[in-house]
Amino acid sequence: MLRLALILHLFIGSTIAGSAVVAALATGNDTPIPILIAALVGFFAAIPVSAAVAKKIYALD
Repeated sequence: MLRLALILHLFIGSTIAGSAVVAALATGNDTPIPILIAALVGFFAAIPVSAAVAKKIYALD
């Protein structure tokens, strides 16, 4: 399950981090620090999401 969660994190993490960066830019934070913080928050927020999706996929088997 760990391998599946890591693969899912590649896609889910980039999606959530990208959405967080777009949200940061839309709110007027256009300096590097808020953008980097938004990307890191999105990246780390995707860890439990990836684990939950991997569990759901393995539960289908």
